[in-house]
Amino acid sequence: MAKVVARQRAEIVDLQRVAALLPVLERAKGAVMVQEGCSAEEAYDLLLERSVSADRTLVEECWLTLGAIRPLRGRRGRRRRRPQPVSGGSAFASAQYLVPADPAAQAPAPGSAREATLLLGRLGLGLATVRDRPALAHCLLDHLAGGTGIEAVLVWTSSDDGMRLTGHAGIDAVEAARWDGPDAGGRPPGDPRRGHKPVWVEGSEGREAYDVPEGAERRWPARAWLPVEAGGEVDEVIAVLRGTDRPFTPVERELLVGAVQLCAGRMATLDSAPPRRDPSVESVQQILDALSGSVILLAPLHGPDGTLEDFRIEAAAPESVDVAGRRGRGLVGLRVLECYPTFAGTELWEGYREVLATGKPFASGPFTYEEVVAGIPHHSSYSLRVSRLGHHLVVSWTRHDLADRQERRLAAVQRLGNLGWADWNLVTDTITWSPHVFTIFDRDEGLGPMRLEDLPESVLPEDLPQLTAAAQRLLRDGTAIDQPFRITTSRGVRHLRIVAEAVTDADGTPLEVHGFFQDLSGLRDAELALLSSERAVSAQRGQLQAERRVAARLQQALLPLPTGPVRLAGLWSNALYHPAERGISVGGDWYSAIELPDGDALFVIGDVMGHGISAVATMAQLRFTAKGMIVTGSSLTDALTRLNALLMHLNSPSGTHTTATLIVARYRPADRVLTWAQAGHLPPLLVRDGRARMVERPAGILLGATDSPVFGEATLRLQDDDQLLFFTDGLIERPGQDLRTGLQELATTAEALLRTAEADGLPALHAALAVAEHRDDVCALHISVPSHQADD
Repeated sequence: MAKVVARQRAEIVDLQRVAALLPVLERAKGAVMVQEGCSAEEAYDLLLERSVSADRTLVEECWLTLGAIRPLRGRRGRRRRRPQPVSGGSAFASAQYLVPADPAAQAPAPGSAREATLLLGRLGLGLATVRDRPALAHCLLDHLAGGTGIEAVLVWTSSDDGMRLTGHAGIDAVEAARWDGPDAGGRPPGDPRRGHKPVWVEGSEGREAYDVPEGAERRWPARAWLPVEAGGEVDEVIAVLRGTDRPFTPVERELLVGAVQLCAGRMATLDSAPPRRDPSVESVQQILDALSGSVILLAPLHGPDGTLEDFRIEAAAPESVDVAGRRGRGLVGLRVLECYPTFAGTELWEGYREVLATGKPFASGPFTYEEVVAGIPHHSSYSLRVSRLGHHLVVSWTRHDLADRQERRLAAVQRLGNLGWADWNLVTDTITWSPHVFTIFDRDEGLGPMRLEDLPESVLPEDLPQLTAAAQRLLRDGTAIDQPFRITTSRGVRHLRIVAEAVTDADGTPLEVHGFFQDLSGLRDAELALLSSERAVSAQRGQLQAERRVAARLQQALLPLPTGPVRLAGLWSNALYHPAERGISVGGDWYSAIELPDGDALFVIGDVMGHGISAVATMAQLRFTAKGMIVTGSSLTDALTRLNALLMHLNSPSGTHTTATLIVARYRPADRVLTWAQAGHLPPLLVRDGRARMVERPAGILLGATDSPVFGEATLRLQDDDQLLFFTDGLIERPGQDLRTGLQELATTAEALLRTAEADGLPALHAALAVAEHRDDVCALHISVPSHQADD
């Protein structure tokens, strides 16, 4: 019993080593395949060669490749030589940065200990897939024939009647029968397992120890009998036969002994087929929780008559995703045909049934499945693998359209971002460009990616020093870069940007470069256009500000505002002016209030269309001309007619058309009569006895509208405490409000605020009517009639 336990422990240790090695080995192989662009078998050979040359175990080399450990300083492994700068060479020469080939990676010499180690490594991986002793014999012959020259392998197993031949390779069935027949002499005589040591038969030496069939001595003059020890016992012997009488060298003997030691653990497990029994769903779920990808456990559901009706999902890996987007544990409990009804009757369904019945694994090629979710059909491409576990099925699948979708998204990102990916392997000198990089460089894809030496020919000379320094930081020191530069193409100069980083080895030597090029020409053109626009706007803003300052000074000189009420011909008058733009008094609104030589008072208010210097100039001409004509004796209507002719004359030379509204009034204090005329202006507001009303206007059209206008006069007798308000339309106009409403609001407000000639009455009125954003200038002239008692 102790021997059995010891043997089983040894077998378990061997199996644990294989189980621990395989996952790490597969991941390391994948990493090497990506780095070197080689096949899986070539990746495995490369890992073996590296481990032998650096005096490391295969497991250490795998972890080192995956980056989980660093090489031990005490090892005799060779350090990779850094690329040496080429004296006097271009900074863009590939030879400056390419990493020299590792001498340790060269093929081992035939018959060397290094070759033997590599052969054992390949053999160990091959033994993991054998299922019986004949396959094991073929595996030994396939892996060792080239290194030792053996031509046949025989596997002997202990039985009740002695040793039996249970596997062979290199001989046919007839020859195998001669070695294992009832009268054959090929079986080891006596108990060949007794010594626990290999027996080497070379020429005539040792022929008495083992009998061989007739003629075998001449055909295979060199033979070796190698006991397979497991747990301290030898129950099997492996014989190798060679057709030359050359003695086995020490390296060959060590290789064969090591190969048999590798076979010991595997041979112990070949006879113990696991019983078919239902797995524990909980245990399977624990295993699936540690797996990546889409994997589920299916339980068959049978009808009353025993026929297979459906499968139920019992366990699922966390990353499992079906076509409808259900994930992980959300799949558990679902039935296959209920969730995927179109699956019934397909080749895949029959594959499920076949695997459940026979236990033979099933794998499907890519197929398209359609699922309708919320009325929308979803199409996905899958590949399935199905195997039996007890009375259950284990199903794994790969969704191919996800990769296609990712590629489409990546292509869209490159197109929308106007960028493309680029890689450079400094060990193999392999450069890879994504399709959009060719578009950016305006380069034919048939020419392949541009070599580093050719890049300076496209770069603008003034950008070359900065790009050279960036390339040296990246390729010599492994420092990430983000560098703009310009190139010349058949379509003109393009503004590019390179962002790249280097992948280095343990010594910091760059081995690969990954990055992207981005075409910033469109953004650069937009920046230049924006800069030009900003400059134009700034110049225009400066011109406008200068013009407004001149206009404001001109208007202040032409239209001085009083600081308070002014006494004119027995009346009190006050004026207010508020520009449309805060802080700048530029516009065409104006007023005039003067006392005439004969003692009468002249009141004028007007509004010239527009703003700026042109409006101010027109306002000045109208203001001074109107006063001049009235002072020299012109009637009110005659003055309006002449002002209209003046405005019509001003419109002609430039081709522009300017209009203006105007009220001109003359007050005679002897009888308190106000005579007035208007040209398209709003009527004045009269507040009498606390009630406000608009004074009826005489005939008149705005100035500049026609060359034959008709104007009329009206009179108004003023009374004690009357309040008369002349104003421009800016005081009452509101966006979206009609004129009548504005006039009504003015009347209501004036009744409350225009009671006396106080200085704050007019500003209070404007403040009550003002809105947040007024679009026009405001000008108002307030006339107050004092009572006789106040005059006394």
